[in-house]
Parts: sequence; C-alpha cells; structure tokens
Amino acid sequence: MRIITGKYKGRHFDIPRSFKARPTTDFAKENIFNVLTQYIDFDGATALDLFAGTGSITLELLSRGCSSVVSVELDRDHHRFICECVNKIEGGEENRQAQNSKAKVLRADVFRFIKSCKQPFDFIFADPPYALKELPQIPELIFGDSTLSTHHTPLLKPDGIFVFEHGKDYDFSAHPHFVEHRQYGSVNFSLFK
Repeated sequence: MRIITGKYKGRHFDIPRSFKARPTTDFAKENIFNVLTQYIDFDGATALDLFAGTGSITLELLSRGCSSVVSVELDRDHHRFICECVNKIEGGEENRQAQNSKAKVLRADVFRFIKSCKQPFDFIFADPPYALKELPQIPELIFGDSTLSTHHTPLLKPDGIFVFEHGKDYDFSAHPHFVEHRQYGSVNFSLFK
C-alpha cells in the first residue's frame, strides 16, 4: 500500500497477509482522487473514513493536507495497523500523545458511530465490505434520510462530497444526492453531494 501524492507521497506500508480487508487499489485510488480535485480542496478539509480497513484512504487524506481525519474501523488488528501507520507518518507516539495528531482513529462500529456523530464533514469516504447487507442504506444514513436510524443530522456539510466504494451490483444513480459513478477495473465509486 502506498500514498499516491501530497506531503507523504511515495511512503509504503506492508499490509499483514492475515488481513481480511482489501485496500482500494493504487490505480483506483489515484483515479478517484484525480476526479475529486474538481469537487474539493483537501487542504484544511475535515474528513471521515468509514470502514477504514487498512487505512489507505486515511493516510492519503492526511498526506493531502486535511486538517482532521476521523477513521472508523471495527476490526482490532486493522485498527492497530492504522494507528501504527499514522504514528509512522506523524512522527511517533509522542506527537500523537501531545494532541498534535490530525488523525483520530476509532475502533468502533460504523453504524453506531453514524448514529452518535454530531460533527459534519467536508469529505466522507466509505468502503464497506461488498457483501454487507446494510450496504444499500449507507447513503441515506450519511444524509440523515434513513428511517433505519434516529440520526437525522446530515454528516456531510452542504458543500461536501461523499465517495462510496461498492461492488458492481449496486446502482445509486436514482439517489437524490447522487452526482456521478466511476469504475476502475472491478472498483466502483458513487459520488454524492
């Protein structure tokens, strides 16, 4: 896994073979971030990385100058790996302990986090497991439109952008906040505003 561009461009991180998560491919990540430059200036933006997996997107967002990145991952080993990667790029544990870290890496259930989060973000990225049965409801949860939740505060700021990575079997083009769909190999992204 490597950071594509920005402050930490070219940094590599070896993902343990035992991991179940598949990081977004470098090819797909580079292309979607190229598309995103027309929607958002990451410098100083607040970002949320849901189902963070290996932390690939979190690290990319930090490298591109986000002022804060909240990373949410339930798996204990993946959470620990993301923390280790963030520590490596931010200068070690002392820096994070001193509250200088721009990353907040949470070991939490994404759906519980969404229900309790009151902070809106400029940018949200979600890459749930493709087989997740709740996957189709995630855009509604982000925009506070879901009847599944008591959470009705949108997580996305009015000018923000939400990128949703999903399998080829999903089509979100009828969603009222849908902007466009991009496909890179087997990776599909739906963009919402």
